[in-house]
Amino acid sequence: MARAIVYTEIGSPDVLHLSEVPDPLAGDGEVVVRIEAAGVNPIDAKIRGGRRPSPPITEPRPVGYDGAGVIDSVGPGVDDYAVGDRVAIRDTVGTYADLLLVPTANLAPLPDSVTAAEGAGIGIPAGTAYQALRSLGVTADDVLLVHGGSGSVGQAAVQFAVAWGATVIATASPARHDQLRELGAIPVAYGEGLLERVRGAATEDVTVALDCAGTDEAIETSLALVADRDRIATIVRGPDGASFGIRAFSGGSPHPLTAEELAWRAEALPETIALLASGDFTIELGPELPLAEAAQAHELVESGAASGKIVLIP
Repeated sequence: MARAIVYTEIGSPDVLHLSEVPDPLAGDGEVVVRIEAAGVNPIDAKIRGGRRPSPPITEPRPVGYDGAGVIDSVGPGVDDYAVGDRVAIRDTVGTYADLLLVPTANLAPLPDSVTAAEGAGIGIPAGTAYQALRSLGVTADDVLLVHGGSGSVGQAAVQFAVAWGATVIATASPARHDQLRELGAIPVAYGEGLLERVRGAATEDVTVALDCAGTDEAIETSLALVADRDRIATIVRGPDGASFGIRAFSGGSPHPLTAEELAWRAEALPETIALLASGDFTIELGPELPLAEAAQAHELVESGAASGKIVLIP
């Protein structure tokens, strides 16, 4: 029997428990991956805690969308992958497990130079950042303001934009400023007086803004600096983003992503792996916890007590 973290009711992290589940069997276009690391994302905790709407729970619900591991078996019609291949996984429910059935469309090869923990840290953070910047049309001509630049999505956004030649200003606590400088951003402390500090840091007009923080301060500063509201987006304030006249990508937005935006999120997985392999991208890794300690992982995510990507190790 395989093992997986599941829950049967909405609630605190304590509703998560390790359970035996039937071994998955690969069908057409599918593989079974032996998970080596599962990425823990804020959305996992929001759904589990009822802060993000989800369908009624009618059977034990698996957790997690991102992971990395080794292919254990392949189904009919799978020609691009073989048993033993290292892969990263995106957008596949249930990565908090030791074995998982995955469509090949949700995989990308993982070279030996990229660790399983790094591979498990790509899907949602890098996919969200990549798609948001593509949707906003960020180019080398832009000055981009990233609110919450030290978070996993913020760091990815900074690195993509810098790689594309944009000037990036990123907000964070002063303790994280050296890290942002290493990623190529101009760091600015959030808090009272943010607008004036950003203006002082920018040698040219800010042309585009991405909110990964969700504060009123972030929204108000973006509105004051960016002339075109269609080039301001939030990934946090989805429910009320439209009331500010700005764009919202997921984050509770009532408007689903377009087919093009979904394609960009998928494209981010192999793109990020290539950058990692060439040394042009980094993922800040945080605590690694055993699979059975998923509840503690959610507590860390919700409290903000840990920096870096938290991963579960089966």
